[in-house]
Amino acid sequence: MSSNSSDTIYALSSGGLPSGVAVVRVSGPAAGDILSDLCGGSLTPRRAALRWIRDRNNQKIDQALAIWFPRPNSFSGEDCVEFQLHGGRAVVAAVLGLIGNFAGVRHAEAGEFTRRAFENGKLDLVEIEGLSDLIRAETEMQRRLASQQADGGLSQLYAGWAAAITRCRALIEAELDFADEGDVPESAASLIWREVSGVSAAIRRHLAGSKATEIVRDGYNVVIAGPPNCGKSSLLNYLAKRDVAIVTDIAGTTRDLLVVELDLDGFFVRLTDTAGLRETEDQIEREGIKRSLHSIERADLTLALGDSGESRIGIEDNGTGKIVKVRSKIDLSPGLSIPADEIGISTKTGTGIDSLLKRILSCLAESADFNAAAFPVRARHVGLLESCISELDLALASVDSGLEIRAENLRRAGHFLGKITGVVDVEDLLGVIFSEFCIGK
Repeated sequence: MSSNSSDTIYALSSGGLPSGVAVVRVSGPAAGDILSDLCGGSLTPRRAALRWIRDRNNQKIDQALAIWFPRPNSFSGEDCVEFQLHGGRAVVAAVLGLIGNFAGVRHAEAGEFTRRAFENGKLDLVEIEGLSDLIRAETEMQRRLASQQADGGLSQLYAGWAAAITRCRALIEAELDFADEGDVPESAASLIWREVSGVSAAIRRHLAGSKATEIVRDGYNVVIAGPPNCGKSSLLNYLAKRDVAIVTDIAGTTRDLLVVELDLDGFFVRLTDTAGLRETEDQIEREGIKRSLHSIERADLTLALGDSGESRIGIEDNGTGKIVKVRSKIDLSPGLSIPADEIGISTKTGTGIDSLLKRILSCLAESADFNAAAFPVRARHVGLLESCISELDLALASVDSGLEIRAENLRRAGHFLGKITGVVDVEDLLGVIFSEFCIGK
């Protein structure tokens, strides 16, 4: 299949069939001709019109809404048309077949409409990643995070830092090349490094919140741990509202990790049931316990269970605040006194479950500040921002190095920022110099 960007591309852009409505999108130079041939005329831009779609024998295929988006005012930045059809398989297949018969037209590759939007300057990489996350969002907090990213908030933040670095480079270039012109401020050096230091500090504060967005986007990992038969699997089933784990009186029933994904007050929570922690000679059970201990180490939060018949809960908080002690099966001991640092629950009666969920949400909120628009979203962003800081710090620390070397550090820092959004401008320094310092007047 050709990937020529001059081709006109088309695809079904809505969900699986059959459906009430199906959206077929066409983008490229032949989009206007396709619209005219299928619908018998032109349309007012960006205004939906009810039209019959007909084949070349003038046979009616379907009555649909058609919308014409002339370039550059379309999602892809190209001429674009969308057909909103009835979502029957035969209807959609017939319309796709008609479109595919036009010369220079081919079926779109995965993500190709969005790629053309990037190539035509309609979206940058951060906005595209946000759009992808928005489509995949399953919880309210994931939707908010993705929406803020797709709206360009992060891109504007990164563009602001990149512009500040470019100004500093421009000052250095002016000091190196135009020192005799008289238009370069005497205090340029102090301005440069004060601004570089400010950008470095701002990026560090930004990176400090990456854990928050990681939790929103990838989930908050909660592990249920404790000895055999303390109610771990019963708690998992209760919170999942279905029988995920086998519950018996036989110790060692759970030998592998069982994971349930929950939407907890808009947050994505990944709940893991583990093998009971005990000494055993059973090789399979020992492997399960080994995996349990590994899960506890990696967990954002561990629910350490012990039933009402135990004097103490075996898993102790090591000072990280990642342990919540839970006393299970309290319905079996009506007069039991629950210590202040524990939460008593019963999956049989539902007692204490609301308190446990509130504690989980409280721990989740304490993990980070969820002002999601201000924080990096993906590991790619974090890595490039760390590289940017490294170059800025080198420039700040290399006091005895020449300005050329320190300017190169700033160039590399700006390059790393530009790679986040996909916009890397390395030849715009002269424009900044001329506009700010009137060089070459």
